[in-house]
Amino acid sequence: MNLPLITPLGRIVISIAKILGSFIFFLGTALKVLFTERVNLPQLLLHMKQIGVDSFTIIFLTGLSAGLALALQTNIGFSRFGIEEFIGTVVALGLTRELGPVLTGLMVTGRAGSAIAAEIGTMSITEQIDALRTLCINPFQYLIVPRILAGIMILPFLTIFSMICGIAGGYIYCVYLMGQNPESYISGIQQFVELKDIVGGLIKSSVFGLILTWVGTYNGYRTLGGARGVGIATTRSVVVASILILIANYFLSSFLNETGIS
Repeated sequence: MNLPLITPLGRIVISIAKILGSFIFFLGTALKVLFTERVNLPQLLLHMKQIGVDSFTIIFLTGLSAGLALALQTNIGFSRFGIEEFIGTVVALGLTRELGPVLTGLMVTGRAGSAIAAEIGTMSITEQIDALRTLCINPFQYLIVPRILAGIMILPFLTIFSMICGIAGGYIYCVYLMGQNPESYISGIQQFVELKDIVGGLIKSSVFGLILTWVGTYNGYRTLGGARGVGIATTRSVVVASILILIANYFLSSFLNETGIS
């Protein structure tokens, strides 16, 4: 048995287990506070605005651009088979089931998730969190739970907005650039897009909202090392949350498809 090889490997496994355990324990503590203490409503509304309302511009541009690009690429493929009338269907299904939730989650992670990590991280290194404890204020009740709840609640609304903008972008391309009959574009969507497609996308977006706020608050809360530590925590939050969103998207798609929800 090669002990020099096994020892470093064991250390890596133990380190990963510690990180995962700490990560899950953090969420468990937040859930315990959520169900045992009163939610700070002013903080919840504030963070719903910061995460959701302040992201409308970037979500508008992202959804519109995604719809235009998807319609363009779909037209390139469908024109070879003479089935351009189904472009609207593909655009709507792609946006409601996949692109809308995923792009919204990624863009909000970059804009709001990083801000969450930076804000809480700054509070951590300047001992403001310790000051909250001194004043008998639970940091989880005041800082963590409102942000996580806000992400879960507001992401579906942003996703609906992204879907609408994307479908509008596809409409602009098909009708005004391709010269397609508007009725053909709309009727294809009405005929093939079902309510469960939209519901599945909204379920995904809520999970993505949980992920990006969970990762952001966790990394911010555990920030060490001054200003450099805040930068590391912010970068780590965006990278980890983005990867988890992409991984979770596959498993959620598989689960929703098997259960018939989407």
